[in-house]
Formats: sequence, C-alpha cells, structure tokens
Amino acid sequence: MRRDPAHQVRRHRPRVNTLAAGAIAIIVIAAACYAVFGGSLPFTGSPFVLKAVFTSNTELHIPSPVRLAGVDVGQVVGVTRVANGSDAGVLTMDLDSSALPIHANATLLIRSRIFLEGNFYVALSPGSPSAPILRSGATLPVANTSGPVQLDRVLSALNANARTNLQTLLQGLGGALNGVPTTAQDATQDPSVRGLTGAQALNQSLKYSADAFRASAIVNQALLGEQPQDLSKVVAGTSRIFQGLAGSGAALSGLVNTFNRTMAAFASRQRDLSDTISVLPPLLRNTDRADAALDASFAPTRAFAGEILPGIGQLNATIVAGLPWLAQGTALVGRDDLGGLLRSLTPAVRRTARSLSATRSLLRGAGELAQCITHDLVPTGNEVISDPPASSGLQLYQELFQSAVGIAGAAGNFDGNGRYVRSSAGGGSIQVQTSTIPGYGPMYSNAVLPPLGTRPAFAGSAPPLDRTVPCYRNPAPDLNSATTGGTP
Repeated sequence: MRRDPAHQVRRHRPRVNTLAAGAIAIIVIAAACYAVFGGSLPFTGSPFVLKAVFTSNTELHIPSPVRLAGVDVGQVVGVTRVANGSDAGVLTMDLDSSALPIHANATLLIRSRIFLEGNFYVALSPGSPSAPILRSGATLPVANTSGPVQLDRVLSALNANARTNLQTLLQGLGGALNGVPTTAQDATQDPSVRGLTGAQALNQSLKYSADAFRASAIVNQALLGEQPQDLSKVVAGTSRIFQGLAGSGAALSGLVNTFNRTMAAFASRQRDLSDTISVLPPLLRNTDRADAALDASFAPTRAFAGEILPGIGQLNATIVAGLPWLAQGTALVGRDDLGGLLRSLTPAVRRTARSLSATRSLLRGAGELAQCITHDLVPTGNEVISDPPASSGLQLYQELFQSAVGIAGAAGNFDGNGRYVRSSAGGGSIQVQTSTIPGYGPMYSNAVLPPLGTRPAFAGSAPPLDRTVPCYRNPAPDLNSATTGGTP
C-alpha cells in the first residue's frame, strides 16, 4: 500500500546535542549552589560591608542573620581569627539599605536564637544621630561589641568558694524575704504592710508597678527631648551645674546640712506628711486638667505677647506725652471750666427733660401720620378708577391735579377771562327729579341727555368715625368697589 508523501511522519533532528545540554545543566546547578551558599547576585549592587572585632569565640555560622529591632537587615558572610591560639576574631557582615546609616558609636551583640531556629544572631544598634556616619568597609572596635555568654564560662567561674558564697547570699536573701518581723520592727512600718514578710510586702507593691512603669516610660520618653541633641545639651548643662556646686565649697555643705534638717523635720511629722500625700491625687488630677487648659492658651498668649511687644516699647513715650494732656484734662473738669458750664446747663437740661415728654407724643403722632400716608393715602392716590364710559385711565392723584385746571377754566368770566361761572341753558326733553330734600322737597329739572347714575351711591348716612383706631390700621380704600346708584 502506498502512502501519500504529505501524510508521512517526519523525524526531527534534536536542535541541541547532548554535550551542550549537559554543559547548560552544570552551569545552572553551579549558579544555584553559589546563590544558596551566600554568593552575591549580579546586577544587584554592592551591599554595605561592616566589620566588627570580638574578643571571644562568636559561635556564629555562615550565614547567620543580622537583626535591627528584631527585623533581618543583613547576614554574616565571614568570621576571621585575629591570631592563632586566640578566641578573638573579625566578623564581616553584608547589610541592607534598611539598616543604614550606621554611626561610629553603633553596637553589636551576639544573642541566642529561639529553640526552633538554633545558633546565634547579631543584634545591631545603629548608634545615635550625633555620631559620625561610617562608610562601607569600616570596622567597629572591641568596645562596641559583646559576645555570647557560654555556659562553660559561667561554670568555670563558679569554683568552690564562689559557690559557697553564692549559697550564703541566697540563704540570707531568702531569710530576709521570708522572715516575720518582730513587734518593734513592725511598729515602724507602714500600716499597709504591717504583719507581712518582706516577700509579701514586695508582692503587695506589684499592684502599683503597672502605673509606676507607665509613668517611668513617659518620663523616659520625655527625657529624650523633642529635637536632636536635647539630651546631650541637658547632660552638658547638668555638668556645668555640678561644676558650680563643686566650686561652692562651704555653701554646698551648708545646703546639705540644711537639707538634712529639713528631712528630719519631715520625718518628725511623718503622719501629717502622709495625710498630705493622700490628698495629693485629687489635687494633681485637677491640676492636670487646669494645666491642659493653660497649655492650650499658651499659643495665643505667645502670639499676643509677640504682637504687643512693639507697643510696650512705645509705652513710656506715650505716658510721657500723655501727662500734660492729663494735667489739662484735670483743669478742664475743674470748677472754673466744665464745672461752671455744668451749673449753667443744668436748668436747660431740666427743661429739655420736660420737653421730651411732649416731643415723644409729637413723634408718636408723626409716626402714625407717616404710616397712614404710606399705608392708605399713597395706595389710594396710585389707584386707577374704572368708570366706563368716562374712564380716563389715569391714577387718582393725576386726575386730582387735572381737576385744578378744570376749576380754573370754570372760574373765568363770560368772555373766558373773568371770575364768573359760565353756564348753558337747560330745557331738554328728559325730566330729572331728585330725592326729597329736607325742608324743600324734591327738585325738578329737564336734561338734554339721560343721566347714567351717581357714583358712589349715597348710602343714606355718613360712615362712622372712630377716633380711637389709628388710620394705618384701616385697610386702604378700594375705589373700584364703590357701587353706582340710580338716576336722580
């Protein structure tokens, strides 16, 4: 059977021969062993190298870790003896950048690792910022290092005499802690520990330890200062103080004697002092709250003091310039000046006081009048009366002004320039009759055109007038709401 050449299986020759594959495998294994056993990797930069001299056997294996505050920051890469027959050696370490900078007063301690880790590690303290910074490759001297304490060293130091002395010491310490005090001894003790052994009294003190340690930690934190070199400055200042005390001679001895007598006086009043101390906690708590408020006021007080200092500098000149003015002011208010003027003004002031009552009434009436004008008269004058077919479309105050023109025209003589009213003769065909006029009866006339009516319609009597109600309390009149009456 013949197969298609396109479906025949082809054999591929290997691209890499056996010799080349073996060489690549050997290179990879060698690189892995180099990296695992402490070799430096390429292209990673040179680590910071730090050396230190130890006088005792370090018992370190390579690579043992180097730790800063419990965190691994490097490893030991070499231990070299200084000379044959000596336990002293030079330790070489590679440190990460997280451990930098290292200062000249840095310290190294070799400590035991936990049981599961085994061996030892190097505890690094980088030193204080005030010390010079070390370069890579620097060596720390023996004074900055400390080796591990081995058990064989402890046992070799404890010979027969040392062990006997240690036993005596421990027995004496146990007897002092467990011994029951006598009645005379117990009478001199504080009431809270009377009848207790030394160990029991120490156990009683432990309940105060947490607060005491917390306060001590706060004090120690505060002693570090807020800025670099604060503590060194304090030490330098304290040194100067003690130098001054040492040079005082007899004055210092007098101070000590006086202090001794003061302490003796306190001891003689021990109960009173104890009562005083017992009331100190509430006082201190209140003082702490007051100090918090006082501390909050320091910042604005400091700013205020800074702003007021220039003015205080000018205060003396201001006082000097103001003294003549005060002298003149004193004379001004004297009997001859303002005193006499006051005597002359007294009658006028009294009359003014009497006139204020009438002025108050006048102002009250003027205020009510102004409110009446604003609330009633002005809105009424601005109203437009709709009275078809004779509506003018003008506001009421405009019609009032135009009526003066009509009255002036009606007051002329018959020639148009005189004082008499002109009239036209009646006599239309439409008879007009008024209502009954008291004393006269109805009146009759003839009109040319029929009358449209009267507006507003007469209600028969005038509206009531209440003088006790201010004008502005009445609503503004609505002229368009007036009704139209019938014809006369």
